Amino acid sequence: MYYILTMLKYIPILEFPILLIMIMIRARMLRHQGIKAIVFGVTDKTDFFLIPVILLFIHGLLSTFFKLPFPEILVKSFWESNLLYIISICVCTLSLIWFGVTLKIFGKSFRVGIDQNTSGKLITNGTFAISRNPVYLGFISFFIGIFIAYSNILVIIFLVFLIIIIHRQIIREEKFLISHYGSEYEDYCKKVRRYV
Repeated sequence: MYYILTMLKYIPILEFPILLIMIMIRARMLRHQGIKAIVFGVTDKTDFFLIPVILLFIHGLLSTFFKLPFPEILVKSFWESNLLYIISICVCTLSLIWFGVTLKIFGKSFRVGIDQNTSGKLITNGTFAISRNPVYLGFISFFIGIFIAYSNILVIIFLVFLIIIIHRQIIREEKFLISHYGSEYEDYCKKVRRYV
């Protein structure tokens, strides 16, 4: 029993690669259909600023387990609890399921970044009937789960940064979607909220 409880703290961090793998698999599937799904940084080069921030976050998170060089004050946990690890696992797992369902609903329209050459139809069913941005909602809830498990200054900073960056991206995408879909998207905005 002790071994199982000890392993609980590692499960949320092991779910993070699953999130990345899901994106890569979907992008590869679309590439085989002749669709370039990864258009990150094409419309705005400042998107590349995110890469070092994400790598720093991953390094900091891993340093809590493997004693990598990183300021201890940033990765020292506020609390540790097996119950919180279980809650975190549930939140992260549900976020992954939500994300997977959303990827399926997205179909050929999934992109990482803004694809100004897209010709797909506006998707308003499934998770998109609950939130106009279910992918981003999945990201945010996943990292809230990470915070529940690894509550420290680094994760708080990253979570706040992530929410700001996601909101910025949503605003950019909404401008594009209004110009691309016009009144169809505006009607959708009246029916479904930006987040939930």
